[in-house]
Amino acid sequence: MSRPCFDVKSDALASVACALGMLVVVSMAGCAVGPDYRRPAAPAVDRYTAKPLPAITAAARGTDGDAQRFLLGRDVPARWWTTFDNDELTRRVDTALAHSPSITAARAALRQAQENVGAARGDLYPSLDANAGVTRQKQSGASFGGAFTFPPLTVYNTSVKIGYVFDLFGGVRRGIEAQAALADYQRAQLEATYLTLAANVVTASLQEASLREQLHATEQIVAMQRQQLAIAQKQQAIGATSLTDTLAVRAQLTNTQTLLPPLRKQLAVTRNQLATYLGVTPAQLEMQPLRLDTVHLPRDIPVSLPSRLVAQRPDIQAASAQLHAATAQVGVATAAMLPQISLSASAGSSALRAGDLFSAGTGAWSLGLGLTQPLFHGGQLISRKRAAQAGLDKALADWQGVVLAAFQNVADALQALQFDAQGLAAQATAAQTATRQLHLIRRQYRLGATGYLNLLNAERGFQQARIGLIQARTARLSDTAALYAALGGNWHREAGSKPTASTPSTASN
Repeated sequence: MSRPCFDVKSDALASVACALGMLVVVSMAGCAVGPDYRRPAAPAVDRYTAKPLPAITAAARGTDGDAQRFLLGRDVPARWWTTFDNDELTRRVDTALAHSPSITAARAALRQAQENVGAARGDLYPSLDANAGVTRQKQSGASFGGAFTFPPLTVYNTSVKIGYVFDLFGGVRRGIEAQAALADYQRAQLEATYLTLAANVVTASLQEASLREQLHATEQIVAMQRQQLAIAQKQQAIGATSLTDTLAVRAQLTNTQTLLPPLRKQLAVTRNQLATYLGVTPAQLEMQPLRLDTVHLPRDIPVSLPSRLVAQRPDIQAASAQLHAATAQVGVATAAMLPQISLSASAGSSALRAGDLFSAGTGAWSLGLGLTQPLFHGGQLISRKRAAQAGLDKALADWQGVVLAAFQNVADALQALQFDAQGLAAQATAAQTATRQLHLIRRQYRLGATGYLNLLNAERGFQQARIGLIQARTARLSDTAALYAALGGNWHREAGSKPTASTPSTASN
C-alpha cells in the first residue's frame, strides 16, 4: 500500500519535499509570458530570377560545354560534389570534412550549447544541498550577564537544504527556450561549416587544376617562341630578315615569360590554401594531380523551390534560431518584472559529539516561503525588456536580410551558369578559329607570303584563346559548385538527420 504524502509519522523534510513536488508540477504547467516564436513566412515567389530561366543552357560542341538542364523542384544531392564524377576531387572533400579543425570547432560549439540547455533545465527543479561541518568556539560569560567564562566547545552539525523558485510566469522556461534556440543556431553553424568547407575544397581544386593547365600552356608557348627566336636570329645572320623582326620576336617572348611568375605564385597560394582546408600543413600536403578534362560537368542541375531554400539553407536556419532566441528573451525580461515566489526548507542535526548526531533532541528544521515583487530598480527592468524587444526587431530584420542574400546568391549562380555556357561556347569557337588561323599564317610565313608581325599577332591570339578556354571551363565548373552551395547543399540528408555533436553527458548535479 502506498504511503500518503502527509503521513504524520514522517519527518518534516519528507512532508515538505512531497508538497514541493506537487507545487513544482503546478509551476511547470503555468503560463509563459512573452511572445511565442513563429517562423516568418518565406517570400511569396515561385522563382529566383526576374525572368524565367530557359530549361537548358547553351552548349559548345567538342568541349565540356554540353548543355545543362535545370530540374526545378529537385533538391541538391547529399554528397553533391560526387556529381563531378572525379575520384580525386571526392577524396579531397572527404578528407577535409574528416580532418579540418573548423569542423571540430563547430562540433565542440554545438556540444557546448547542448550542455547549456541541460544546465538551464536545472532551474525548473528544486535545488538540494547537503552540508556538514565542525566548529570550535569559545564564548564569554559577559554575553549572558555573568563574570565567568564558558569552556571551549566543539559543535558538529549536518543538514539538508531544499530551495525552489516557482516559475509561475515562465521566465525559466523562456530561458530554456532561448538556450535551445542557441543550440539550434550552433547546429546550423555546423551545417554551414560542412557546406562552406566542401564548396571551398571543390572551388580551390578546380582553380589549382586551372592554374596548372594555364601554366603548362604558357610554358609551351614560351618554348615555341624561343624556337622562333632562334630561327629569327639565324635568318637575320644570313640577311633573310631584319633586326626589327628579331627584336619583335624577342619582345613577344619576354612578354609571355612575364606571365609565368604570377601563375606560379597563384598556384602555390592555392595549394597552400588546399592544405589548410584538408587539415594539414603545406609541407604535409599530398594530392594526386587533378585535370580539368577528368572533371565531369553535371548535366542535370537540381533547383530547389524557394520555400525549400528557406527551410534547408544553413545560414537561414541560423538566422531563424537567433530570431527564436530573441523572441524567448522578451519573455525572460517580461517575467523578471513580475512577482516571484520562493520556497526554502532545511532539516539537520547539531551535537557536541559526532556520534550524537541524529540522536534524540539534536534535530532542527525550518520552512520558509517568500514573495518578491520588483518595485524600483532604477529603470533597469523596463530597459531590459525594451532592449529585448529591440533585439527581437533586429533579429527579424537580420533574418530578412539573410533570406534576401540567399535568394540573390541562387539567382547569381543560376544566371552565371547560363552566361558561362554562352561564354564557353564562344571561347571554344574562338580557340578553334585562332588555332586554324595560326596554322594558316605559319604556312604562309614559310612560303614568304606574310611577315613576322602577322605571325606574332596570330601566336598572340592563339595564346589568349587557349588560356581563355581553360578559364571558361573552370568558371563553368566552379559556378556549378557555387549553385549547389547556394541551394544549401543538403549534405546531412544522407544520414537522414541533421548533424549533431557527440551525445552530451548527463549531469548528476
